[in-house]
Amino acid sequence: MEGMNPQGNRENGCLFIVGTPIGNLEDITLRAIRVLKEVRLVAAEDTRHSRKLLAAHGITTPLISLHEHNEAARAGLLLGKLQAGQDVAYISDAGTPAISDPGARLVRAALAAGVRVVPVPGASAVASALSVSGFSADAFLFAGFLPARAAARRLVLAALKGEPRTLVFYESPRRLTATLKDLAAVFGDREAVLCRELTKVFEEVLRGPLSALAAKLETGAVRGEVTLVVAGSGGVNTETSVDAADLREMAARLAREGLSRRDRVEIIARETGLPRRLVYQKIGLET
Repeated sequence: MEGMNPQGNRENGCLFIVGTPIGNLEDITLRAIRVLKEVRLVAAEDTRHSRKLLAAHGITTPLISLHEHNEAARAGLLLGKLQAGQDVAYISDAGTPAISDPGARLVRAALAAGVRVVPVPGASAVASALSVSGFSADAFLFAGFLPARAAARRLVLAALKGEPRTLVFYESPRRLTATLKDLAAVFGDREAVLCRELTKVFEEVLRGPLSALAAKLETGAVRGEVTLVVAGSGGVNTETSVDAADLREMAARLAREGLSRRDRVEIIARETGLPRRLVYQKIGLET
């Protein structure tokens, strides 16, 4: 079954990197459940946290911890099991391992040893936040966690100031207000979408200029996991500054060249940096 070694085969086992829910325990794939049941061992960032997920889906596979503080030592132990022909899965507390989470060192060690590494996709806070942001996601930049220290954070933001793509950050709730203020100071008062506790009971999505979001949150403590989506340097202003008449003229010229409606929109979106949905609206075509 998809890379798993039959019992008794002494070739290398397979390492499965399994995506897990970011909150709601129902957000796990059937494939992930099957793989977690069939492997010989599940390594988890926090076994106490992961035991609840496994129990909810009737998974009784043995658990072992692998987190940022023991990954170097534990990766060697797991590599030995893989080289003995055992299949192993790795899960982090939420989402996909190795993306702002432990797991990358284990993957590198497995690859260096010739062990097959297989992704089992799952829920993503980045994709979920982008999907409800309303910003263009044709191209985006995931910047992960910004530095905790204000000076270093502002340096990173200064380097990102001219980035035209939509930006996605993770942030600690303790630093969120300070980060929003730094973003507004460096980027200007761009539009942003703040997603807190996605898929969980207290899920909240706030929209508005960076300064307004900072002011709203300054009055109370923020709790939970935070994903922040910020308009790129073109942002909303780019969308509104392009004249619809100019776009229609461009579309007409491309039509005279015999290009299909889809190709016309693709070319205009690429040349102007506008989302395809906005191009359709501005030139009067239905999607």
